[in-house]
Amino acid sequence: MEQLIDQMKKLLAESYAFYLKTHYYHWNVEDEDFPMWHTFFESIYTEVYGAVDDIAEHIRQIGGYAPGSFGRFKELSAIQDETGLPEVSQMLQQLIADNQTVIFTLHHTYKLAETAGEIGLSNFLQDREAAHKKHAWMLKACLGKQK
Repeated sequence: MEQLIDQMKKLLAESYAFYLKTHYYHWNVEDEDFPMWHTFFESIYTEVYGAVDDIAEHIRQIGGYAPGSFGRFKELSAIQDETGLPEVSQMLQQLIADNQTVIFTLHHTYKLAETAGEIGLSNFLQDREAAHKKHAWMLKACLGKQK
C-alpha cells in the first residue's frame, strides 16, 4: 500500500503543477486570438483543479497523508516550473508534454490501485486518465496538423 500512497502523492503533485502552469498561461497569454486562448486555458485548469481535492482525499482514504506545500510538490513532480513567457505554440507544446507526464503517472497509479484491490480508486483514476486524454487531444488539435 505504501507504493500506491507514494504514487498518489506524485499524482497529486503533478496534477497541481499542471494546473498551476495552465493557470499561469491563462493569465499571461498574448496573441491576436487572446480571448480564445484565455478561455481555452481556463477550461483546462478549472477541470484539473476540480480533481486536485479528490486526489488528496483518495490519499487519505488509503491511509496516507496528502502533501500540500510548493516545496514538496516540486520534489514529487516531474513537471518543471514555468517562469518565462513563451509564445502560444510553445505553451501548447509544453502543456502537451506535461499532460503526457500526468497521463503516464495516472496509468502507473491505476495499475497499483488495481493490484491493491482498490476498485473505487481504480475507477477514479480511469476517469482522470480519460479527462487528461481529452486534454491531450484538444491541446494537440490547437497546433493543427504537424508535418
